[in-house]
Amino acid sequence: MADRLTPEQRSAHMARIRRANTKPELVVRRLLHSLGYRFRVQFGEVPGRPDIAFPARRRCVQIHGCFWHAHGCSLSRTPSTRTEFWKAKFARNRERDDRLERDASALGWETLTIWECETRDIADLTRRLTDFLGSPRLS
Repeated sequence: MADRLTPEQRSAHMARIRRANTKPELVVRRLLHSLGYRFRVQFGEVPGRPDIAFPARRRCVQIHGCFWHAHGCSLSRTPSTRTEFWKAKFARNRERDDRLERDASALGWETLTIWECETRDIADLTRRLTDFLGSPRLS
Protein backbone atom coordinates (compact mmCIF):
# COMPACT_ATOMS: atom_id res chain seq x y z
CA MET A 1 0.00 0.00 0.00
CA ALA A 2 1.38 3.36 -0.98
CA ASP A 3 1.89 6.21 1.43
CA ARG A 4 -1.21 8.41 1.41
CA LEU A 5 0.54 11.56 2.59
CA THR A 6 2.41 14.04 0.45
CA PRO A 7 6.04 14.65 1.39
CA GLU A 8 5.01 17.97 2.95
CA GLN A 9 2.28 16.31 5.02
CA ARG A 10 4.66 13.55 6.11
CA SER A 11 7.26 16.12 7.13
CA ALA A 12 4.69 18.09 9.15
CA HIS A 13 3.54 14.88 10.85
CA MET A 14 7.07 13.79 11.77
CA ALA A 15 7.90 17.27 13.09
CA ARG A 16 5.12 16.91 15.69
CA ILE A 17 6.69 13.81 17.22
CA ARG A 18 8.43 14.76 20.47
CA ARG A 19 11.55 13.41 22.13
CA ALA A 20 10.37 14.20 25.65
CA ASN A 21 7.08 14.66 27.51
CA THR A 22 5.33 11.98 25.48
CA LYS A 23 2.03 10.52 26.69
CA PRO A 24 3.61 7.27 27.97
CA GLU A 25 6.28 9.28 29.80
CA LEU A 26 3.67 11.51 31.43
CA VAL A 27 1.69 8.43 32.55
CA VAL A 28 4.77 7.02 34.29
CA ARG A 29 5.74 10.36 35.83
CA ARG A 30 2.24 10.96 37.21
CA LEU A 31 2.17 7.44 38.64
CA LEU A 32 5.59 7.81 40.27
CA HIS A 33 4.66 11.15 41.76
CA SER A 34 1.37 9.78 43.13
CA LEU A 35 3.33 6.94 44.77
CA GLY A 36 5.53 9.47 46.57
CA TYR A 37 8.69 9.27 44.43
CA ARG A 38 10.61 12.38 43.53
CA PHE A 39 12.84 12.37 40.48
CA ARG A 40 14.69 14.33 37.84
CA VAL A 41 13.54 14.51 34.22
CA GLN A 42 15.95 14.28 31.26
CA PHE A 43 18.89 14.01 33.67
CA GLY A 44 21.98 15.06 31.71
CA GLU A 45 24.55 13.45 34.02
CA VAL A 46 23.63 9.96 32.80
CA PRO A 47 24.42 8.81 29.25
CA GLY A 48 21.39 9.22 27.01
CA ARG A 49 19.60 11.69 29.31
CA PRO A 50 17.17 9.16 30.77
CA ASP A 51 13.49 10.09 30.82
CA ILE A 52 13.37 9.76 34.62
CA ALA A 53 16.30 9.61 37.02
CA PHE A 54 16.67 9.04 40.75
CA PRO A 55 20.18 10.38 41.47
CA ALA A 56 20.28 9.31 45.15
CA ARG A 57 19.36 5.75 44.16
CA ARG A 58 21.50 5.75 40.99
CA ARG A 59 18.55 4.34 39.06
CA CYS A 60 16.85 5.57 35.94
CA VAL A 61 13.79 4.73 33.89
CA GLN A 62 13.65 4.87 30.11
CA ILE A 63 10.22 4.94 28.48
CA HIS A 64 10.44 3.63 24.93
CA GLY A 65 7.86 4.08 22.22
CA CYS A 66 6.99 0.68 20.77
CA PHE A 67 7.15 1.97 17.19
CA TRP A 68 10.44 3.88 17.38
CA HIS A 69 12.29 1.18 19.30
CA ALA A 70 10.75 -1.78 17.40
CA HIS A 71 9.32 -3.53 20.44
CA GLY A 72 7.52 -6.23 18.47
CA CYS A 73 4.10 -5.73 20.11
CA SER A 74 0.88 -4.71 18.37
CA LEU A 75 1.91 -1.02 18.52
CA SER A 76 5.13 -1.78 16.66
CA ARG A 77 5.18 -2.27 12.94
CA THR A 78 7.45 -1.58 10.02
CA PRO A 79 5.93 0.89 7.56
CA SER A 80 5.08 -0.59 4.18
CA THR A 81 7.03 2.08 2.28
CA ARG A 82 10.82 2.42 2.45
CA THR A 83 11.05 -0.76 4.53
CA GLU A 84 14.85 -1.02 4.24
CA PHE A 85 15.24 2.52 5.60
CA TRP A 86 12.96 1.75 8.54
CA LYS A 87 14.60 -1.58 9.35
CA ALA A 88 18.01 0.11 9.43
CA LYS A 89 16.63 2.99 11.54
CA PHE A 90 15.07 0.62 14.08
CA ALA A 91 18.32 -1.40 14.26
CA ARG A 92 20.32 1.80 14.92
CA ASN A 93 17.84 2.84 17.63
CA ARG A 94 18.15 -0.55 19.37
CA GLU A 95 21.96 -0.44 19.13
CA ARG A 96 21.99 3.08 20.62
CA ASP A 97 19.63 2.01 23.44
CA ASP A 98 21.91 -0.94 24.30
CA ARG A 99 25.06 1.22 24.18
CA LEU A 100 23.58 3.94 26.39
CA GLU A 101 22.37 1.39 28.94
CA ARG A 102 25.86 -0.18 29.03
CA ASP A 103 27.43 3.28 29.45
CA ALA A 104 25.07 4.13 32.31
CA SER A 105 25.77 0.77 33.95
CA ALA A 106 29.51 1.41 33.71
CA LEU A 107 28.90 4.59 35.73
CA GLY A 108 26.97 2.67 38.39
CA TRP A 109 23.42 3.35 37.19
CA GLU A 110 20.71 0.71 36.91
CA THR A 111 18.15 1.17 34.16
CA LEU A 112 14.56 -0.02 33.87
CA THR A 113 12.97 0.10 30.43
CA ILE A 114 9.22 0.66 30.25
CA TRP A 115 7.56 0.11 26.88
CA GLU A 116 4.70 2.30 25.67
CA CYS A 117 2.33 -0.71 25.60
CA GLU A 118 3.16 -1.47 29.25
CA THR A 119 1.81 1.89 30.41
CA ARG A 120 -1.74 0.65 29.82
CA ASP A 121 -1.71 -1.79 32.75
CA ILE A 122 -1.29 0.54 35.73
CA ALA A 123 -1.30 -2.23 38.36
CA ASP A 124 1.54 -4.12 36.67
CA LEU A 125 3.40 -0.89 35.96
CA THR A 126 3.14 0.09 39.64
CA ARG A 127 4.51 -3.29 40.72
CA ARG A 128 7.45 -3.10 38.28
CA LEU A 129 8.38 0.42 39.34
CA THR A 130 8.17 -0.24 43.09
CA ASP A 131 10.13 -3.51 42.71
CA PHE A 132 12.84 -1.60 40.83
CA LEU A 133 12.94 1.49 43.04
CA GLY A 134 12.08 0.22 46.51
CA SER A 135 10.40 2.44 49.07
CA PRO A 136 9.51 5.98 47.98
CA ARG A 137 11.31 7.31 51.06
CA LEU A 138 15.03 6.76 51.26
CA SER A 139 16.22 5.94 54.74
